[in-house]
Amino acid sequence: MTLSRRRFLSLASASCLIAPAAQAFQWQGTALGAHARIILDHPNAEQITQRALAEITRLEDIFSLYRVDSEITRLNTQGHLNAPSFELLECLSTARYAHRLTEGRFDPTVQPLWRVLADAYVAGRPADVAAIAAARARIGFDQVIFDSTAVELSAGQQLTLNGIAQGYIADRVALLMRAEGVKDVLIDTGEILAMGAPDGHAAWPVTIVGEAQARALTGRALATSAPYGTILDAAGEIGHILDPRSGSALETDIRQVSVSAQSAALADAVSTGLCSARDGDEARRLLRNVNGVFLESVQTAADAA
Repeated sequence: MTLSRRRFLSLASASCLIAPAAQAFQWQGTALGAHARIILDHPNAEQITQRALAEITRLEDIFSLYRVDSEITRLNTQGHLNAPSFELLECLSTARYAHRLTEGRFDPTVQPLWRVLADAYVAGRPADVAAIAAARARIGFDQVIFDSTAVELSAGQQLTLNGIAQGYIADRVALLMRAEGVKDVLIDTGEILAMGAPDGHAAWPVTIVGEAQARALTGRALATSAPYGTILDAAGEIGHILDPRSGSALETDIRQVSVSAQSAALADAVSTGLCSARDGDEARRLLRNVNGVFLESVQTAADAA
């Protein structure tokens, strides 16, 4: 059995439920292994969507951990990457901002620890204590150095951008749509980005899983993270989102976090990081003075009961 983090994330958190426009063109498929959808009303909708799909494929060649020649795979294998793409650098810059904004709770360098736990779970055995300790010692996004010439990891480090890349892909598809003259489109790559509105409406109706009331979304992105969407131990105590500060399972009663922002990448990363908050009050504190980034919803274990 192969444990695909992104596949389970899409099934478990299912970021949002979207009501499609009656007359709009709609495409459904996958992006980074997650269910994806694009809804737009435009005379050339099908052709524009095909160009968007080509862009998604190009970006997967940068961010996918499951493509042997992707930029992120080559970086993790070699520990460095010369002449990184603009897109990788932009995503890393947003990741660094999210890392600081969440006080280290969002950290892409958890990949070695995730790999140790996931491999052990798939093999049906406890994770090796020494391997866990070694992986924990490698966590630290502040140690990652990048500029236009290269990305350099510290010894033994590896990155996962799975907590931000889906949102980043939504941002890039939106950029392409704007260049094509599209004003009204809803992009779902596992995270939601809304531009304009469906015909006859002021905004796109989007419902966060677990909530009954639809929200009006336009000109913004909405991302949802569920820390226990995938379980990495037989006891059901370790979810796929780990606490990078302690290098262990989360100590929180949070079960789902939804964040909105202008950027889907930022919303994606922050919602991931806030899963490591102690509770809803701490999550709200972290975003209290952050312009343009809003905590839309926090669901706890009590809410799910």
